[in-house]
Amino acid sequence: MNFEKIVNRVTEVIYEREPFLLERFGEQGKEKCREDNHHHMKHLETAYELNQSAFFTDYAVWLAGILNKHGMKTQHLIDNFEIIQAVLADDTDTAEKTEKFNLYLAESIAVLKGEPVKGGV
Repeated sequence: MNFEKIVNRVTEVIYEREPFLLERFGEQGKEKCREDNHHHMKHLETAYELNQSAFFTDYAVWLAGILNKHGMKTQHLIDNFEIIQAVLADDTDTAEKTEKFNLYLAESIAVLKGEPVKGGV
């Protein structure tokens, strides 16, 4: 799984969907977006290595709290996680890891939306 490729594609999709972000935050904001997505991927990788979805879900809840304090909406994080899921769907190199990452993302999205989590690892 090529994290750099995934992060770059996720960032492209975010900026394609929200072109005003480049006007508002410039290239520095785009670089911050890449940095944030590297953190997301590192946390997904750690959850995978530990085989504990709660590791990523706890990270998502913590991050949403920080973002909310800075005036961002939880929906921005949910959207970001959904974009990661879509980009991962194109990565067939590591099907088992991709499946687990998608599970962790789905559970985190459900928690962020206040929905019950099904299953869990």
